[in-house]
Amino acid sequence: MNRFLDWLDDRSGIRGIVKEALYEKVPGGARWRYVWGSCLTFAFFTQVVTGTLLWMSYSPSAQTAWESVYFIQYEVWGGWFLRGVHHYMAQAMIVLLVLHLMQVMIDGAYKAPRELNFWFGIALLGVTLALSLTGYLLPWDQKGFWATAVATNLIAEVPLIGPILQKIVVGGVEYGHQTITRFFALHAGILPAALVGLVVGHIYLFRKHGIHVKEPRPKKDSYFWPDQILKDGVACLAVMLAVIILTLYFKGAPLGPPADPSNEFPARPEWYFLFLFQLLKYVPAFWGAVIIPLVLGLLIFIQPFLGASRKGHQFNIGFWWCLLAGAAGLTFLAFSEDRSNSNHGAAVKEAEWQANRVVQIAQEEGIPPAGAVTLLRKDHENRGRRIFAAHCASCHRYNGHDGRGYSVEEDPSAPELAGFASQEWLTKLLNYEHYTSLEYFGGTAFKDGTMAKKVLQKFDKEEQELLPQVAILLSDLAELPYQESLTEEKRESLMDIFYDDLACIDCHDIDSEGEGSAPDLTGYGSKKWMTDFIINPEHERFYGKKNDRMPAFGRDNKLTSEEIEIVVDWIRLRPAEK
Repeated sequence: MNRFLDWLDDRSGIRGIVKEALYEKVPGGARWRYVWGSCLTFAFFTQVVTGTLLWMSYSPSAQTAWESVYFIQYEVWGGWFLRGVHHYMAQAMIVLLVLHLMQVMIDGAYKAPRELNFWFGIALLGVTLALSLTGYLLPWDQKGFWATAVATNLIAEVPLIGPILQKIVVGGVEYGHQTITRFFALHAGILPAALVGLVVGHIYLFRKHGIHVKEPRPKKDSYFWPDQILKDGVACLAVMLAVIILTLYFKGAPLGPPADPSNEFPARPEWYFLFLFQLLKYVPAFWGAVIIPLVLGLLIFIQPFLGASRKGHQFNIGFWWCLLAGAAGLTFLAFSEDRSNSNHGAAVKEAEWQANRVVQIAQEEGIPPAGAVTLLRKDHENRGRRIFAAHCASCHRYNGHDGRGYSVEEDPSAPELAGFASQEWLTKLLNYEHYTSLEYFGGTAFKDGTMAKKVLQKFDKEEQELLPQVAILLSDLAELPYQESLTEEKRESLMDIFYDDLACIDCHDIDSEGEGSAPDLTGYGSKKWMTDFIINPEHERFYGKKNDRMPAFGRDNKLTSEEIEIVVDWIRLRPAEK
């Protein structure tokens, strides 16, 4: 082995290189505050390794990007863990860069003769942020797609060349295949190469000028090996441990529903860009995207010269603390506003539901050549929510919202439809207080109709106690998928209450045995009954001329037969939330 090492050293001078690296003097001795540079190098190395492994399974196109990430997340052994480490280490790099930068500023290690090294460090921060921005789009999910659309729209604010730059970055006027390939080339090729070049230059300049230490020195000088290397190793291990804990806690990196340009989503950037997102609410886009960054950039550029004096150095440190405090304040405001915005919360929950739903379908049916987005577009449960929100939620509610989770400001003017025709829903319906409330018919003319005033309000206590039994009978007619059917014996006993004890048959027809002056209850709440009702509620079987406001969705071609069937199935799918 020694002969081989002697040969290698003779050809490469490796012993001298290692000796120079390990036995470099650390002025003032090893310190924990010097670990940030090594942590950043370790984090970048981790990103290169995990990114290369992810690259082996990733396919950058509008029809395969999300699908390949799904494959990594759910099919590749350990793929979810790999994505998680890559995702959270990217965020750790931002934190480490800020810590390193503040240590440099406080120690005055940015002043002459270290101006170039300071500028290299600022450039490294910019490239790291660009890597985060370009990587955000690559899963091609709703969050990444719409957040990137907002970010690239800001490029158009650059004077004269903005629109041209935006077209070059996007790959045209619409986001699609060309956008992904450009961002992937930047993320996996151009920006990492630039980062490597900047790191090499940064380290070269660092070694040329050495560590800047305030006088008097806290300790005697020591060598990089072993004391500083031990501290660096412990710090790198702590960073890796924190990233692994985050990965395990959150079960890897999130993957939203596939990008759908036809379905807008109120996306937010990653937390370290939220301050800019919030700032743009208070200033014009041109100021937030061009003027303010330009002014701040110029101030940062001249800081090595300002720091030549004691007051200038204090100004520089105060500048960075104010900048960080401002960014933190804006970030806090962004989170606070989102928490208090019910519609944003609903959009996030819907996206989570869609993400889980598309994964479920993909695992059961596979992904078609047209891409995973078609799974959601064709999925009846997803379409049912949207049809209800678009055509029913102006009057009805579903669990108090529009079917997709969004709140509706106006009071409902027709019954709540979550759990429609279930035993619980019907029991409430047959209670006068509930019947005349906004949850049922309180917003319609029926609150003052025969059923309310001459039937429910007039029942004595004994008759009221029988109403839940009628609710059980009618709910059985609905044949809901989440309820068990009654036995024939039980059904017959409940029919006696319906026919004889409460004489409901005097108004309601059931199996062609009633008077028919009120809606026909044959098969009440069943798929056929609901379909026929939605097609034409003014049919003599239902409301007839007494119809208050319900549109004839089928008769008037407001919905197709398929859409009516889809929304009926969706309403009948599950009980109301409690």
